[in-house]
Amino acid sequence: MEYIINHLPERHLFTTEIEGYTAYVEYRLEDESLDILHTIVPPPLEGRGIAAALVKRAYEYAAQQGLKPKATCSYAVRWLERHPEAK
Repeated sequence: MEYIINHLPERHLFTTEIEGYTAYVEYRLEDESLDILHTIVPPPLEGRGIAAALVKRAYEYAAQQGLKPKATCSYAVRWLERHPEAK
């Protein structure tokens, strides 16, 4: 499923609104990299691939900006392990 993902660069967030809930990825920019700090999906939305879609979009943005993907968030660490092409 595709989700509408919004980028809020002033808040360092990628967000999506589904069924009245907000899921998001929070990141920081440092040393020419985009570091995902948190991936948050409310419990009623879990298991739908929302976290993966948010992380993928954040790393696509990083690539477009010439930034390296980095992960502090444990979910993003696992995502990068499963998607070595993003590195």
